[in-house]
Amino acid sequence: YVCSTWGNNHFKTFDGDVYQFPGVCEYNFVSDCREAYKEFSVHIQRALNSNGHPEIQYILMKIKDITVYLKPNLVVVDGRIVKTPYYTSGVLIESNEIYTKIYAKLGMVLMWNQQDALMVELDNKFNNHTCGLCGDYNGIQIYNEFIKGDASYNSITYGNMQKISKPNAKCEDPDETQALPSCNEHRDECQRLLTSPAFADCRLRLNLEMYIQACMQDKCACKGKDDSFCLCSTISEYSRQCSHAGGRPGEWRTQNFC
Repeated sequence: YVCSTWGNNHFKTFDGDVYQFPGVCEYNFVSDCREAYKEFSVHIQRALNSNGHPEIQYILMKIKDITVYLKPNLVVVDGRIVKTPYYTSGVLIESNEIYTKIYAKLGMVLMWNQQDALMVELDNKFNNHTCGLCGDYNGIQIYNEFIKGDASYNSITYGNMQKISKPNAKCEDPDETQALPSCNEHRDECQRLLTSPAFADCRLRLNLEMYIQACMQDKCACKGKDDSFCLCSTISEYSRQCSHAGGRPGEWRTQNFC
């Protein structure tokens, strides 16, 4: 029931597909896409921070008739800056220095670490009703996201299709012909980190291989420099998703690591 994005442009759909999409426009992350009245939408905009790492600049949500705009340490509801915890007709917003969380009575929980990682949990009454970077939530991998009818899409084409059209937006679509480089190195290191004793309770709860692959891609993309972002973002995501699945990750952060 969880869709997430984190770190070096990784996305995991509700149906469990994992892909990378480096776009820096505003995109539909997940929306209710039934023809009639749409119950909610979540848009995100990423940009590169001063270190050249992707971060989420803002999140724009509509929940029924309420509009919520989130930036780090800022919550705006229907155009007004609000203090948290804030409650309004079926929507509770909480935040602290690290996370912003939104609970919507219609069946959605959103959690953002105010940097790179966003997670949306959705009630299964929305099965087969969603669209956006999170996919259609029909329980079947690949279908209707990367394969639709006779057409097949790569992750860049699929991501570009989720762009919100804004007449004044100055952002380039990532090039669909430039597939992201595959990466076969660093497996041992990533596997060692993700199977450390601190994560013993996570092994059976999550698809480990998916996070190993993401960690390998991070290491390749960073070409051996600035290890904290390259290593910590996927390990942090693994830890978050493990907790979310009812697991109890141990202390894996240390003074010199993450």
